[in-house]
Amino acid sequence: MQIALLIYPGFTSLDAVGPFEVLSRLPAADARFVSAGGGPIEADQPNFVLPSVPLSEVTRPDLVVVAGGSTTQQYLENETILDWLRTAHESARWTTSVCTGSLLLGAAGLLTGGRATSHWCELESLRVFGAEPVSERVVVHDRVITSAGVSSGIDMALRLVDLLEGAEYAQGVQLAIEYDPQPPYDAGSMAKAPQAVAEMVRGVFKEHYGPSWAEVQSAKTD
Repeated sequence: MQIALLIYPGFTSLDAVGPFEVLSRLPAADARFVSAGGGPIEADQPNFVLPSVPLSEVTRPDLVVVAGGSTTQQYLENETILDWLRTAHESARWTTSVCTGSLLLGAAGLLTGGRATSHWCELESLRVFGAEPVSERVVVHDRVITSAGVSSGIDMALRLVDLLEGAEYAQGVQLAIEYDPQPPYDAGSMAKAPQAVAEMVRGVFKEHYGPSWAEVQSAKTD
């Protein structure tokens, strides 16, 4: 089973590595990181680099995983990536995303008329692409699975393993990686985080990453 995990300069490391850790345990898995031009790709945090092969070398993957990152907006009009996504989706069993990777699926026209999710900072941006934003950790619509921010990629990948190999196999993978979250705080979503924390993180995101894609598009029409 060929698995293509799409990355680009500025991707978020766990967006790619979390699903890789899970999906690489599928039977006969051939998991590869792919990028527009191939070669080493640096994440949005310093000193984390993954090797990749060019998109042209993986044209008919069985599974597609699109990582998010702090630079996703820069690639929403990159036709090399968007054309590859459209073509790969035609033959893939499942096309999936983590975090802001769903914006790339939207830009490729793969979310139109469906339910989808993303990182909370870009959730409303999905409307720009004709999708219905859903504040859920994992959303399945037809052959597309989107997941919320960063760590949710592990949940998405386990859901995908369940769909492909059944619940018992998926539970076995969960046990193998000892995925048994017990976070020290219950502040992992905007619905749960204290208001002061939510406002602080929103401010950090605005300062470092700028406006959401929805805000960018709105500003163009004003």
